[in-house]
Amino acid sequence: MAETYAPIKVLRAPDTCAIIGLKRAALYRLVQRGQFPKPIKISTKLSGWLDSEVYAWLESRIAERDGGAK
Repeated sequence: MAETYAPIKVLRAPDTCAIIGLKRAALYRLVQRGQFPKPIKISTKLSGWLDSEVYAWLESRIAERDGGAK
């Protein structure tokens, strides 16, 4: 039986910023501080974020707002 995998989607900076509601500079500051997932290298000049990690980060922010309750 063949294994099935969930599709992996890589978001570029503009899409990531649109999803989290921050500008590019704020996004990279969070990454530098270790408060947001690090981007993955797609090529020598291209990076992006895994959509699953971006949405997990958003869910953690919601949980934090709600006092840890989900």
